[in-house]
Amino acid sequence: MSDINNKVKIATKWSAITEIVAKVVTPITGMVLAHLLAPEAYGVVATLAMIITFAEIFTDAGFQKYIVQHEFVDHIDLEQSTNVAFWSNFSLSLIIWGIIALFADPLARIVGSPGLGHVLIISCASIPLAAFSSIQMARYRRDFDFKTLFKVRIISILVPLLVNIPLAVWLRSYWALVIGTIAQNLINAVMLTVLSRWKPRLYFSWSKLREMLSFTIWSLVEAISIWLTGYFDVFIVGSQLSQYYLGLYKTSTTLVGQIMGLITAATTPVLFSSLSRLQNDDKEFKKLFFTFQKLVGLLVLPIGVGIFCFGDFLTSIALGNKWMEASGFIGIWGLTSAITIVLSHYASEVYRAKGRPKLSVLSQWLHIIVLWPVVLITVKYGFETLYIARSLVRFEGIIVNLILIYYLVRITPSQMIRNIWPSLLASVMIFIVAEIMKTQGDKIGWTIATMIVCCIVYFGIVLLFPTERKLLKRFILKK
Repeated sequence: MSDINNKVKIATKWSAITEIVAKVVTPITGMVLAHLLAPEAYGVVATLAMIITFAEIFTDAGFQKYIVQHEFVDHIDLEQSTNVAFWSNFSLSLIIWGIIALFADPLARIVGSPGLGHVLIISCASIPLAAFSSIQMARYRRDFDFKTLFKVRIISILVPLLVNIPLAVWLRSYWALVIGTIAQNLINAVMLTVLSRWKPRLYFSWSKLREMLSFTIWSLVEAISIWLTGYFDVFIVGSQLSQYYLGLYKTSTTLVGQIMGLITAATTPVLFSSLSRLQNDDKEFKKLFFTFQKLVGLLVLPIGVGIFCFGDFLTSIALGNKWMEASGFIGIWGLTSAITIVLSHYASEVYRAKGRPKLSVLSQWLHIIVLWPVVLITVKYGFETLYIARSLVRFEGIIVNLILIYYLVRITPSQMIRNIWPSLLASVMIFIVAEIMKTQGDKIGWTIATMIVCCIVYFGIVLLFPTERKLLKRFILKK
């Protein structure tokens, strides 16, 4: 058990360092691009991304999760299965790219970008590149080798800085984003192959493929469900409103996702890998889950409250004045994202680690049957009504996952609330402080001072609790 704990600590450290660097560089790149490009350019890329991300669901087909989670008989079994997953993944990606190329124009028209079929074909070059990297990343994660992933990620996050921005200055169009994404995926594929101890071999087994598919079919269905949850509203905004509002909508969720990703992207892969190794030890399984939830809550909840309280300031700094209509959405999406992450986001990792991906599929579809009618109805009343409703409907998904987690591992909602109670209390207090101080002024200097005071209040309250002091010292100060 100590070996697993040491691996978790090391993996978390490197994963966290990776995301910290990424979240320093990526927002800078995004800010520059947002000032150079119009919301419509982001709207075009968002519509094309709907097709690309949907295609990537089938190219991966759950193979990556299988390599990470499955308990193999021996090293030979692992090697053979990895090769089968790799060649299945890569071959399918080429087939799907070819199908998209045949029907590019009608597909582009369906998603709200008529006349951009050629752009879609070029954008889909990312599909085989991502497929080429997918299984190799799974091997790194299975081995807790997040240090190598850190090196690869550092190189890849510099690509937008060196490619996207110069292209945006030159082209002033969506082509800057399209070419930059392809370049980033190409760098990932090359770096992962060069640094990996595992290299693809010409081996294939239909029996192993059938074995993997029996496991991954529900992961595939789950991925489709997640896509339907994440892109249905994008499709509706693009088709019912305009590319301008789609740009506002997608960029708002992306900005918040980048901020929250500082925490979630650093912890989710490590949590899944760790829980998968502890799937047969319920006591240690719950202990690890609660530790991750507490740490994530300490960091995410104040960020969510801060985004909600200072949405206008964040929008003006990160995106510029032409994006200010999105500030309300950024604020409420940030707050609901924090609550969702702490109480619901890691539920799917629990289901998969326990070998129960069907539960994740169930939770997604229970959310879809509520989400879709809400989006279809509220889009008729304008952008603001839509984004408020879309943000609040996330609470239904939280309730569903709380029920399912209790059913699977007997973790009650009250246990989860008590686990994050100090950070929850401190977050409520900084909300009160922020709202009071905001009534006294709105200048940049005063806003920054208010944010500093909120940070002091938050950590002042949190550090009153011995458990939180110990956790912060161990996971933050020492690292």
